[in-house]
Amino acid sequence: MRLLLDTHIALWAITDNPKLPTRARELILAPVNEIYISAASVWEIAIKHALGRHTIPISGEEARHYFAEAGYITLPITDQHAAVTETLPPLHADPFDRILVAQALTEPLKLVTHDATMAGYSDSILLV
Repeated sequence: MRLLLDTHIALWAITDNPKLPTRARELILAPVNEIYISAASVWEIAIKHALGRHTIPISGEEARHYFAEAGYITLPITDQHAAVTETLPPLHADPFDRILVAQALTEPLKLVTHDATMAGYSDSILLV
């Protein structure tokens, strides 16, 4: 399976945070799965880390390094991804979450998230 990790799932995975759900860990570690990380997640991490958010323990640059070390595939943001956000129902106001959903639907990828609101967009979003 081709999996796109939501930002917090990705952060919890690379920092070995106990908040990472067991199902997410299993999906990430399964050798048959390709793991993608969006450029939007690195952007979100960089912004929130620079603002001093305690929930973001590493910088964007550190995240890039750890994602690469883990073998995650970087997914760039395209104009098509951006345009698809306009077609999404207003379930979620967070622009980072909306672009992740748009990317998952466009590519297609299964989006792995712990956010029940995001899971409401499509059955291709895996709530863990």
